[in-house]
Amino acid sequence: MNKTDLIEGMAENAGISKAAAKKALDSLLIDIEGALQKGNRVSLVGFGSWSVSRRAARDGRNPQTGATIKIKAKNVVKFKAGSDLSSAVN
Repeated sequence: MNKTDLIEGMAENAGISKAAAKKALDSLLIDIEGALQKGNRVSLVGFGSWSVSRRAARDGRNPQTGATIKIKAKNVVKFKAGSDLSSAVN
């Protein structure tokens, strides 16, 4: 499923136009991104939660040459599925 499929499904399930569904989805994604940029956790009960975690700098290896390289520290987004979502896929 891609973004277009999701918008079509949202429009059909909610009985709204595709334009309104696109606007709603874009707004949701902007709000989630903004909260994560501030370091906040986003939680949708039953569905799951997103959080930001810091990955430390570390040494890695170039798989082609075997040479050691430095990998910079960075923030990574983590998603943990909620109980309802986990139950639905199992």
